[in-house]
Amino acid sequence: MNHSARRVLSGFGVAVMATALALPVAAQDSATYHIGASNTLQGNGWREEMICSIKAQALSSGQVSQLTVAHRNTDAAGQISDLNDLINAGVQAIIVNPVSPDALNDVIKQATDAGIVVVAVDLAVTEPSAYLFSNNQEEYGYVGAKWLFEKLGGEGAVFYMRGAAGTSADTDRDTGFRRAMAEYPGITLAGEVFTGWDIAQGAQQINEFLASGVPFDGIWTSGIDSTIVDALVTAGAPLVPVVGADNAGFVEQLATIEGLEGAAVTNPGSVGGAGVTMALRVLAGEEVERQVLITPEVWDNTTPEGQAAIAAANDPAIDGTWPLGISIPDWTTYTKDEIIACAGPGE
Repeated sequence: MNHSARRVLSGFGVAVMATALALPVAAQDSATYHIGASNTLQGNGWREEMICSIKAQALSSGQVSQLTVAHRNTDAAGQISDLNDLINAGVQAIIVNPVSPDALNDVIKQATDAGIVVVAVDLAVTEPSAYLFSNNQEEYGYVGAKWLFEKLGGEGAVFYMRGAAGTSADTDRDTGFRRAMAEYPGITLAGEVFTGWDIAQGAQQINEFLASGVPFDGIWTSGIDSTIVDALVTAGAPLVPVVGADNAGFVEQLATIEGLEGAAVTNPGSVGGAGVTMALRVLAGEEVERQVLITPEVWDNTTPEGQAAIAAANDPAIDGTWPLGISIPDWTTYTKDEIIACAGPGE
């Protein structure tokens, strides 16, 4: 990544680093746009919030006349088919959470060659004509692991519960996790699994691990967190320190379960809505940073600062599987009620 130009935006606990590689598209005066969105994982709270954020921001912007969403469980071939359908539908922009860093490159290039703005959110692609709005996933892995390793005093065995194998977010988080491990040579892995960011799969994996009797001192999860705590409580297992995401259910557990020590690392699903804003700014001819990365924060329940952050963020109105970063300053304009309503233009 070219760091020749950087700027940091902060507010409401969100810091944004932007990399300047702007290639603005010609402006269209007083235009309303047809935007498409593509996602390959249903039933995952983070992805559901992302889709609702896309819908809410498209509606709130007042610039989107039609939003076409391809939101289903599928593979690379299926997502390529969905993207081709969006291209053929005549969209001016596509917001895509890509199934792979490179499997979509040809169809993304086809879209951008046709003048369609493509914004990848959450997961990066290697096609250089696409824009990116994402959490800094390497730092996500690093800061959570560093908190856990320090909490363990630099010694102990960690059960490492990753995301979906082959995705750029999982690869980047693993890079950050391993970077932290290199700083704490006394940390070992009690086990390593890929949850696929699937709650049922993660529940099965933690129960099988507990049944194995392998000793462990902490757990790092890639967003399958409240399920893991529930399994520990149900099994009567020791409440070892747990790292998860800022999902509403996990944050509530950190605030309420006696004896549980843990940390939530921020990872807002509202990058979807921010991707809509990015696309609209490009379509309007504004100078837009090619890559925008949000800097994650750690909310732990073992320090006064972390406890205050958890208390401020805890919100029973938000679905327990949704991350609590429901908006991003300067990039989303909808209200909490509007993202919860999950309605786009014409709905």
